[in-house]
Amino acid sequence: MVDYTVLTPVNILTGFLGSGKTTLLQRLLTSPQLAEVAVLVNELGEIGLDHHLLQNVAESTLLLENGCVCCAIRGDLQQALRDLLSKRMRGDIAHFRRLVIETSGLADPVPIAYTLLREPVIRHHYRLSTILTTVDALNGRGQLETFAEASKQAAVADRLILTKTDLADADSVHALAAHLRRLNPSALLLESAQVDADGDRLLIDDIYDAGGRPREVARWLAADDLGRGDRAVQALAHDHTHDIQSFSLTFEQPLDWSAFGIWSTMLLHRHGGDVLRIKALLNVAGVSTPVLINGVQHLVHPPSHLDAWPGADRRSRLVFVVRRLSRPQIERSLAAFTALVNPQHVGTA
Repeated sequence: MVDYTVLTPVNILTGFLGSGKTTLLQRLLTSPQLAEVAVLVNELGEIGLDHHLLQNVAESTLLLENGCVCCAIRGDLQQALRDLLSKRMRGDIAHFRRLVIETSGLADPVPIAYTLLREPVIRHHYRLSTILTTVDALNGRGQLETFAEASKQAAVADRLILTKTDLADADSVHALAAHLRRLNPSALLLESAQVDADGDRLLIDDIYDAGGRPREVARWLAADDLGRGDRAVQALAHDHTHDIQSFSLTFEQPLDWSAFGIWSTMLLHRHGGDVLRIKALLNVAGVSTPVLINGVQHLVHPPSHLDAWPGADRRSRLVFVVRRLSRPQIERSLAAFTALVNPQHVGTA
């Protein structure tokens, strides 16, 4: 198996039309920690990056003032990714240690994730890191309710960044934030004004980064606790956006890894298109440390391990963001598989 920790991490930056993706990327790329980054832009037009105006991205590869490489995706994404690898190996472009793909405003980020995780050559050189989605505080609620593309971009995100909050009233921002927490509770949610000197962590932290892994898991657990106790989130339980909802399951007893693997494979084979995100911290029978699971629709990252449990709580926790599926369906099916292996299992809590 390929060692994921040595592959080039790829961040997908998405968000609906006019939501401020490029402005956010400008700010992130000023971090010294992000000096060796390549940027792929898959929409043409006037795109400003770090005060360097790229008009129609006239050249396929440009070196920005901060040392980052910026390329236009002309045609196939797979070919663009392979071309970048070849140029890096030959020394034709500045070396990069991370890649950011900025999507168009109407893009579905999942096919990009599929390319990274399944294409034979690419998956041996790149790995999916995090998906960042910008949401316009002025127009975001209407876009989420009207456009399926906007709601899916938010549902599959690891990071949700509220933009233009200075132009919206506080009550509207609070309501939009509560709606997003209900839609995708495991994603880090913050306002663009909160992206400061540590903003590079928005890109760097993931379950394969040694330094970022504990912080990422802490966010998952905090989001799970918030989703169970936040009245604003509970009040939105029936306020579904395009039939998308989120929930978490908790198992008291250790899970059998084989049974979980068969169950998750069958679930994603049957309903993968509607399992938008799954994140899990699992207590696996016979394994002393927790196993981390992170999936996007049909795609599941290779499992990762924490060096130690983050606290005294040893329960398995699974967070789902689904479309047209109910919690009882998933809860009953996983409990049934678990009971086949361990009839004494106490079920979910």
